[in-house]
Amino acid sequence: MGRTEPLRIGIVGLEFGAEFIPIYQRHPQAEMYAICQRTQHKLDEIGHRYGVAVRYNDYADMLADPLIDVVHINTPLQLHADQVVAALEAGKHVGCTIPMAISVEDCKRIVDAQARTGLTYMMMETTLYSREFLFVQALYETGAFGRLQFLRSSHHQDMTGWPSYWNGMPPMYNATHAIAPTLGLAGYQAEYVQCLGSGSVFESMRSNYDSPFAIESTHLKFLGADVGAEVTRHLWAVAREYRESFDVYGAIRSFEWTQTEGAAHVMYLGEEPASVTIPDFAERLPPEVQQFTTAGVYTDEGDTEHRSFVQGGGHGGSHPHLAHRLIQAVLGEEPAFPDAVYAANITCAGILSHESARRGGEKLYLPEWALSDRKPLVFPLDDTKQPQWVGSSRVVPELI
Repeated sequence: MGRTEPLRIGIVGLEFGAEFIPIYQRHPQAEMYAICQRTQHKLDEIGHRYGVAVRYNDYADMLADPLIDVVHINTPLQLHADQVVAALEAGKHVGCTIPMAISVEDCKRIVDAQARTGLTYMMMETTLYSREFLFVQALYETGAFGRLQFLRSSHHQDMTGWPSYWNGMPPMYNATHAIAPTLGLAGYQAEYVQCLGSGSVFESMRSNYDSPFAIESTHLKFLGADVGAEVTRHLWAVAREYRESFDVYGAIRSFEWTQTEGAAHVMYLGEEPASVTIPDFAERLPPEVQQFTTAGVYTDEGDTEHRSFVQGGGHGGSHPHLAHRLIQAVLGEEPAFPDAVYAANITCAGILSHESARRGGEKLYLPEWALSDRKPLVFPLDDTKQPQWVGSSRVVPELI
């Protein structure tokens, strides 16, 4: 018989992390038990606002609390590896915001710690639970796209005003929002990468990470397939509206992300384009948390949302889906997605892409420990379902 009492959740990092507090408070299988933040006034402000009584300034003290079942980490990316490994070794299940880590070695530390402890690790990748991804994935799984031929994605972002540790960061160190949907749609894994670095960042930033590139654009070759993807990422010194996007090119249908915020996405059936309205997927969630797919947690006048939530358009309604999937994974109802090995494949594809750019576009393979026996969902190329010319008319068969 499975567990009946709610999972006790502890959140560390209360900027972006505060977005998840009311979700856990309302989730029928969770108890929002504890919060952790180094800054006392921030800790108390959030604790008072949401009525969370158990509060920690020190992460080690939080991990020593035997009542906490799950730690949800929302701290700066340089801290992820140490904090994830510490939580797993303390006997806690872990959900951690992106990226998994910023070095290949640290990704392996997490993979090893998860395997050693047998506990749940899940990278909380918003794009894999956005309504756009869920919509395209649902269509793909019906065979509506047919055989995948190519994928493209981008993450354009101006990091001006963010904490100083971001200054000069290689774009591909934080590229999981762009890489994850290209792999996750059909369950592919990256086998190797080849990346071009282009342009230059501000001179004052170059020495921070010894990285000159304003834009990095990489090609991913999928394991065991003749299919790949192109991924572009920038953080600095590029004039562009914020955009997290992915395009899917299939033999029957293709999907292209809108170029500008607020415009419609486009679906192609053969050569025929049509605007598409993306539905919400709140019905996949417990009723208690369905409201969070369309609204943030901040409701009082004068509240300000975290910059990534604002820039990312609310992350496509993904937050309650992420929290729910983490809970289901810990309870053994669903597998973590992405789990440790798959998160390593996604994250290391970005890290190695930057190294490829540094080496002038050298082909770099993913390490074996970042590959699994995961089998992608692949459809054959079927010419009986292709649009056909009949006389002077183009006839498109009913496909779904």
